[in-house]
Amino acid sequence: MSARMSIRNVALLHGIWMPSASMAWLASRLRRAGFEPRVCGYPGAMGGPHMAASWLLMRLRDADAVVAHSLGGLMVLELLRQYPELRIKRVVCIGSPLRGSEAARELRRRPWGALLLGRCSEFLPCGLPPWDGEAQVGMIAGMREQGVGRYFACFDGPSDGTVSVEETRLTGLTDHCLVDASHSGILFSGEAARQTIHFLKKGRFSRARRSPMN
Repeated sequence: MSARMSIRNVALLHGIWMPSASMAWLASRLRRAGFEPRVCGYPGAMGGPHMAASWLLMRLRDADAVVAHSLGGLMVLELLRQYPELRIKRVVCIGSPLRGSEAARELRRRPWGALLLGRCSEFLPCGLPPWDGEAQVGMIAGMREQGVGRYFACFDGPSDGTVSVEETRLTGLTDHCLVDASHSGILFSGEAARQTIHFLKKGRFSRARRSPMN
């Protein structure tokens, strides 16, 4: 797939408990870079993956690329797997536990945890199979351990406080990079925004921040 492909319309998806407005700052940076971003809200924990898929399917039909935070990354890749006719060329996942979330697994074991996870209590802990779709997929993972997930899970290695770096390393990704940001703070990270723009334009992250794929 050519790095010179035209990317203009970019859909932004929020995380499980985050409002769609959480993507507004990043959307403004994309707009300054010449893209036409559109924040797409969807039912998160309470709606579950099946309801969210029906909401997102129509909203993504005219998008060239998607930028998705946390659960949003799982949602868009699963949607592309089910509907390969969508013409999404590039996807940037930000802090998405594509291999499954240890924090969600631990949270699910608590009586009130299933209520917080809602209908995502099966989807989020398990993650996705290796990516083999047409879209180029890049992952931006945070390394500042400030997040509620650290109170539920013992991460083996660096994390953003909610998702470990290893949980973001799904087989089949085009590229992977690390930034100094927490799980929520990454949405307001200048470096994450720059890397997102670089991937949307080039299909790769800037070399200075790229991390090993394995």
